[in-house]
Amino acid sequence: MAEIVPFKGVLYNMSKVSGEDVIAPPYDIIAPEYKEKLYSKSPYNIVRIDFGKELEGDNELQNKYTRAANNLNSWLKDGILQGSKTPAVYGYEIEYRVKEKPKKLRGFFSLVRLEELGRGVYPHECTHSKPKADRLNLLRTCRANISPIFSLYNSPEKKASEIINRVMLLKPYMEAKDSDGAVHRLWVVEAEEDIETIQNDLKGKPVFIADGHHRYETALEFKKEMNGRGGWDYVLMFLANMSDEGLTILPAHRLVKNLPENPLDVLSEHFTVEILSAQDDITGALSGYEHAIGFCYRNSDKLYLLRHKGSGLENINPALKELDVTILHELIFKKLLNITEVTYEMDTAKTREMVRKGIYDGAFFLNPTGVKDVERVALSGERMPPKSTYFYPKLLTGMVIYKFSE
Repeated sequence: MAEIVPFKGVLYNMSKVSGEDVIAPPYDIIAPEYKEKLYSKSPYNIVRIDFGKELEGDNELQNKYTRAANNLNSWLKDGILQGSKTPAVYGYEIEYRVKEKPKKLRGFFSLVRLEELGRGVYPHECTHSKPKADRLNLLRTCRANISPIFSLYNSPEKKASEIINRVMLLKPYMEAKDSDGAVHRLWVVEAEEDIETIQNDLKGKPVFIADGHHRYETALEFKKEMNGRGGWDYVLMFLANMSDEGLTILPAHRLVKNLPENPLDVLSEHFTVEILSAQDDITGALSGYEHAIGFCYRNSDKLYLLRHKGSGLENINPALKELDVTILHELIFKKLLNITEVTYEMDTAKTREMVRKGIYDGAFFLNPTGVKDVERVALSGERMPPKSTYFYPKLLTGMVIYKFSE
């Protein structure tokens, strides 16, 4: 099972910078125009390390990865960043809103010993290979985990949660608001007895990767490259208790092209089709069913609810076959409609608008995947299709960094 380890984190020196000027969202959701905005906020914004610009004339000796390492080392030298003197875990809270409802996600940053996936640390989603190469180059040059992996554990006893909640009564080390208006706060937890309680609470429990599969697989690859013991035997994680209330999973809707002229004729063989009006709230309609998929297409102004009749997935693992996202990808996309290219969009209104404008032929809408489904699929050794989950809110990069000791 997962081994939780305190560490001497690298933190921004709050007497020299403002938190909001130096933090950034995860690299994989930063659009080019937003990267420019982050660059302009501060010469010390973490994006310059985690997701730097490619410049004309870059080569093997000088490129965004070498610039990242130079920034990290010079910021440490100049006291913009500073290493903690004592091993610690770092309490982290995100105060945010979902549909105007206030929520708080709480957990902590720590190191977790790297193990092959399925041995205490479990993935739940398939990944694409391209981002791994980028993250591996960053690891090779910086010798540090710049952005954390978002992971979950299940502790109904909530002993670690109790420690974190108590620490959060004190003034945070760092506070910053993100572009969505969520407030992120960081606390340093150094008391040995508190750290021991946290470690004991997670002892013998599996850890599930929520967001950051690429980074975990990259860390494993780098560990193999190094072929010897060192700081790369561990990886930086944020750990949240799935028994707490603050976790939110949002659905990613699917946009597709090359639909047949009458897709409902094909779909109705395996699905009961309920017709809705164009004015209906598709997410509201979906929420009334445990299993249903929303659908709209270019040649119709209506919305449709698709409910699986139960056939067509006989060879799929039982842990996966009841998931709407599996039904969509394995049955609708692969077997019925032969769709190979999919675009993902979080915003329901934008998704419908792109179909109305003819940019895409159709769209499929999903309910969010449940956190218990994530746990069940992960423990079965299976993986969901890409973008089956969108954990919200996103962790900020720059709250704490793990720099390897050789």
